[in-house]
Amino acid sequence: MAHAFNEMFDLAMPWWDFVLRACIVYFILLALIRASGKRTMGQFTPFDMLLVVLLGNAVQNALLGKDTSVGGGLLLATTLLLLNWLVGLVSARSEKMEALVEGTPVLLARDGQVYKDVLRRELISRADFDKAMRESGIDDIGDIRMAVLETNGHVTLVRRDPS
Repeated sequence: MAHAFNEMFDLAMPWWDFVLRACIVYFILLALIRASGKRTMGQFTPFDMLLVVLLGNAVQNALLGKDTSVGGGLLLATTLLLLNWLVGLVSARSEKMEALVEGTPVLLARDGQVYKDVLRRELISRADFDKAMRESGIDDIGDIRMAVLETNGHVTLVRRDPS
């Protein structure tokens, strides 16, 4: 019994190997997710959930190698949470790091003119834009003073002042 318990916590590789693997996978995935655009994070669909599950499965071996121990899993989870906290801390204290990690807001429309090339570049369909208009209570494009794709993927619309 004691032997089986000890095996649960025996690491198949040195502890620093887990930490290094976690750092490499974390930052590469962060870069890939960041490169996929704001829309990916802001509009979570069933397909996006599938992608998250498949990404987790795809990087599992890169993180764990041949290790199946409880200790290895806990060490990885702790490392990933710590990395996430550190990136958040650095982003909160540095505008350059925040822009690198979070991105910057993007102007989608101004004074009733929708920038179709920007919508296309940001992977926002016209149907998605129209939905954001409805959610904001704006019926006519001419009523838009400004539309912004926020860093979290949400589209914020500001109504023109009635004149």
